[in-house]
Amino acid sequence: MIEIKAFGKTGHMSTRVIFGGAALGSVNQAAADRTLELLLEYGINHIDTAPSYGKGEAEKRVGPWMAEHRKDFFLATKIGLHTYQEAKDEFHSSLERLKVDSVDHLQMHNLTDPDEWETAMGPGGALEALIEARDQGLTHFIGVTGHGFTAPSMHLKSIQRFELNSVLLACNYILMQQPEYARSFNQLVEVCKERDVAVQAIKSVARRPWGSREKTRDTWYEPLEDQDDVDKAVSWLLGNPNLFLVTAADINVLPKILKAADKGALHPSDDQMQALMQEREFELIFEGREVISKP
Repeated sequence: MIEIKAFGKTGHMSTRVIFGGAALGSVNQAAADRTLELLLEYGINHIDTAPSYGKGEAEKRVGPWMAEHRKDFFLATKIGLHTYQEAKDEFHSSLERLKVDSVDHLQMHNLTDPDEWETAMGPGGALEALIEARDQGLTHFIGVTGHGFTAPSMHLKSIQRFELNSVLLACNYILMQQPEYARSFNQLVEVCKERDVAVQAIKSVARRPWGSREKTRDTWYEPLEDQDDVDKAVSWLLGNPNLFLVTAADINVLPKILKAADKGALHPSDDQMQALMQEREFELIFEGREVISKP
């Protein structure tokens, strides 16, 4: 049974595993529909997607589900553009693709570049479009997402600027072995606990960059695939009670993540995780290790 937890102060009791809609960016509707059945089988009640996934195709795959299953899911999408008008237009296109009148949660996507952050959070920026959408009932909650080593610090900066409902960023075992990232990540989590902001974790089953190896999955990194390995990685992440896990961007990896989460906490030891990291030759998937130390 996959655990359910309050998603910050939104009032939504979310499965701690959230379906990452990026997995639908390059599949047909029949494959997407099979994925929906799997989500329903495991009781997943939260979908996170974005207009950039498959250039809108992921949202189009979710759209046909909504006529019958809108009430079954807390629906989240994102805004990747940074000015008010761009963000407003992008969001309304998402509503059309999703075939809904509103979403539950709207997030500013990958907001980690300082200049883009100033544009989005400043006068005439994307945040104004999100607030307007919330005031109009087109969304209920607002969050921010980010990738890379600077995401925790930039999210802290965002929280200080605006009362967010969620943050989303990377967390996995090898990444948390980087002292500066771990310090910054844990600082963010503590602030989110104090303010009742939901923390969503991505890249939980990342193994290493593809490099010169043949790309066999839709994830932009090479994922763990052996079920025992996935069990350890997923259980390790869910062992932090403050985190939600957003599933990987591949429908073939998804069943393994759901199966791992359904088993409950296995509590792998640090020795087991170190052994896994060595055996599977983990590598960091982000370039550069700079961390903005103060928001």
